[in-house]
Parts: sequence; structure tokens; C-alpha cells
Amino acid sequence: MALSDTTPEIEAMQIKIIRSMTVEQRLLLALDMSLFVREIMKSGIRNQHPEWSENEVMLEIYRRSFDPDPLPDWVR
Repeated sequence: MALSDTTPEIEAMQIKIIRSMTVEQRLLLALDMSLFVREIMKSGIRNQHPEWSENEVMLEIYRRSFDPDPLPDWVR
């Protein structure tokens, strides 16, 4: 069973709201959530590596998103 901090009543309300949305609205919501998570990742990476350039930070975001192995040093 998955852990959740959402009560069954609130989860039912969320499902009802999402089902009432158009496909376009759901897609935009997913995009907004994705961009929000990327900004959180960016902030965390900047805190861990303040010396990194914007390009290095973006490479790390892509790496964490698509490849669990660290990038080789020559890529940076």
C-alpha cells in the first residue's frame, strides 16, 4: 500500500476535478507540474554546486531525469 498524506475524501475530490478538466487543461497542468519540479531540482543543484554554470546545471537536470549514472567529467 502506498503512503499518502491525502485523505480518501480529498483524493476523491481531486479525481472528480481532474476528470472534469479538458484534455488541454490536464496537459497544461502536467506541464506546469513538470516545470515546477525542474525549478526545484535546479535550486537543489545550485545549492550543491554553486560554482557550476547554467549549462552544467541544465546538464545535471537532464541527467537526473533520464540517466541515473553521473556524466563523465569530459562532458562538463
